[in-house]
Amino acid sequence: MFDSLTISIGTFIVAAFVIAIVGIKMTKVADRLADKTGLGEAVVGALFLGGSTSLPGIVTSVTTAASGHAELAISNALGGIAAQTAFLGLADIVYPKANLEHAAASAANLSQGTLLITLLALPLLAIAIPQVSLWNTHPASFILPIAYIFGLRLIARAKETPMWSPRRTKETRLDEAETDENERTSLTNLWLRFAFYALTIGVAGYVVAESGVAIAEQTGISESVVGGLFTAVSTSLPELVTSIAAVKRGALTLAVGDIIGGNSFDVLFIAFADFAYREGSIYQALTQSQSFIIALTILMTGILLLGLLRREKHGVGNIGFESFLILILYLGGFSLLFFAF
Repeated sequence: MFDSLTISIGTFIVAAFVIAIVGIKMTKVADRLADKTGLGEAVVGALFLGGSTSLPGIVTSVTTAASGHAELAISNALGGIAAQTAFLGLADIVYPKANLEHAAASAANLSQGTLLITLLALPLLAIAIPQVSLWNTHPASFILPIAYIFGLRLIARAKETPMWSPRRTKETRLDEAETDENERTSLTNLWLRFAFYALTIGVAGYVVAESGVAIAEQTGISESVVGGLFTAVSTSLPELVTSIAAVKRGALTLAVGDIIGGNSFDVLFIAFADFAYREGSIYQALTQSQSFIIALTILMTGILLLGLLRREKHGVGNIGFESFLILILYLGGFSLLFFAF
């Protein structure tokens, strides 16, 4: 299918463009679903929007792992999480009223960030302990989905009966249902549209995966760089587009929930890739560069949580100091990855 580098790059760009366009449409539908279902922006952003916009990354990691490209599969998963965390800094730039960490602080988003750090710690532990496997799969890959589901239950309880809430200021945007007298779209119609957009993004993600592997083979660039930068950023475009679109709509909790909740779901890519990888446990193929990305992502998420707790109203260049630091860490970290590994 990809006979030349030109065709591979062209296909890669077209698929990434499709992902971006469909991601914008998904945001509007997700915001309306949050209101109509009563689930709220944080839950819809984390579970449905975050999970659906993660489809390209799932397809990329699973298909590349099944074809034996373990390094590319894991780098795509981890690189996507880091990129999406950095996207919150970009979303902060387009919201001039206050820093995003101040306006979108909520118990649900803080819980999601804590869950993300917990899930990211599990692959690091799997690397450190002696390598064991069940049916060519590491036990950590069975634990990750269980921990994720348990974490979602805790997040749902935090929304229903919160034991903590941020102090309300005039810049705080609460997750409140919007009423639209002209809105007559049925709930079934919204779910069908959402499913169609999710399917479209999944197909585009498969194309990104195949073209990404071709680019790696045709250019000689390492799979860690291709996965951690090119395929990870491209398959993460829905998160960038949806987070900015959500901020523009004033759905700040949805924007943050999409990123942090989607990141938690993205950690499961490692488990899915391990199930698809048939040459043993995929954790055995993890290199120093993947460990570096995990540590970098934990650091970036910790800084984001500090921002949500500190709630600075205005900062560097009208974005939060935490958002600024996250962007610097991402650019510096992946520059180091590109040149050093």
